[in-house]
Amino acid sequence: MLLKTFKSNRAVNIVIFPLAGLLFWGKNLIHPQTYPFYNGESGNFLYAPIQSLIGKFPFIQVLLAIILFIVLAFLMLYITNKYNFIRERTMLPLPLFIILVSGLTGMQTMHPVYPGAAFFLLAILRLFSAFDQTKPYSAAFDAGFLLGIASLFYFNSYILFPAFIFGLGILSREIRWREFVIIFTGFFLPFTFAFSYAYLTDQFLEFIKILEMNVITPNDLCTPNVAFQIYTGYLIFLILFGSVMIIQKYDSKKVSTRRYFMVFFLIFLFSVLGLIFIPAISREMLVITAIPVTFLIADFFVSLRKRFWGELWLTLLLVMVIVIQFF
Repeated sequence: MLLKTFKSNRAVNIVIFPLAGLLFWGKNLIHPQTYPFYNGESGNFLYAPIQSLIGKFPFIQVLLAIILFIVLAFLMLYITNKYNFIRERTMLPLPLFIILVSGLTGMQTMHPVYPGAAFFLLAILRLFSAFDQTKPYSAAFDAGFLLGIASLFYFNSYILFPAFIFGLGILSREIRWREFVIIFTGFFLPFTFAFSYAYLTDQFLEFIKILEMNVITPNDLCTPNVAFQIYTGYLIFLILFGSVMIIQKYDSKKVSTRRYFMVFFLIFLFSVLGLIFIPAISREMLVITAIPVTFLIADFFVSLRKRFWGELWLTLLLVMVIVIQFF
C-alpha cells in the first residue's frame, strides 16, 4: 500500500508529502543548528548576502532550507511530468527525493547547495529541451547560464559542467561547434559579471581566494555514524538494481527516455568524481547526487512487476530514514 500511495497522483499528496518532509526535519526545527562551514564556503558570490542576513538566526536558516528543499522536490516532479521519462505518470519522484535527502541529517539546515541545486534543476529543464533539436542554441545558452548561476551560489556545481557538455551532444539531433561555444559562453557569463563586480569594488583578490578555498580546503566526508553507513549501503544496493533494470529494458524504452537517463548518469558520475577527487566537496554534494538517484530509483519502483518487492524495499528505505533521524 505504501508504494501505491507514493505513486498516486491524488491532489492531497501535494500537501501530505511536504508535511512528511517537515516531520523528518522536525528535530532540527525544534533544536536548530547552523552548518559548520569551512572558511570561504559561505562566502560564494551570490550566497554571501544571504549568509550576512541569516547567519545569526539558526531557526531561519533551517526554515529557509526546508522551503528550498520542498521547492527542489516539486521542481523534480515538474521535470518528470514535462519530459515523461518514467513509464507512467506518477508523483513518486516527489516523496522519494524528500525521503532520500532527509536521510542526510547533517544537511538539515541552510547551505549554498540548496539555492545552487534549484538553479541546477532549472538548467536540466532547459538542457532537456534540446532533445531532437537541430539548432538548440537557446537551450544550450540557458542551460549553461543557469548552471553558472548555480555555481555562484555553490561553487562546486562547476564539476557538473562536463555532464552538460556531453549531455548537449547526446540530446541534440545534430551537434556542431556553435552549440559548444554557446553553452560555454552561457556558463562563464555569470562569472564575468561576478569578476567585474569584484574588480570594481576592490574585492577581486578576495573573490579569487574564496573560489580557491572552495576547491582545496580539506573537508572530511566520512562519518562514524553506523546508521548513516547502513543507509548509504542500502542506497547503493537500490542504485545497482535500478541500473541493471534500465540496462535490461534499454532497447524497449523511448529514444528520449534513453537519452535523458544517459544525461542523469553523467550527472551522477561527475558528482561522485567530485566527491572523490576535490578535497572541499563533502556531504553537501549528496543533495545534488540525490537528483539523478531519485529518478533512477523512481523508474526502478515503477518498473517492478512484483508489487511485494517494491513495497518491501520502499518500506525499508522509509524505516531507515526515520531511524537515522535519531542517530
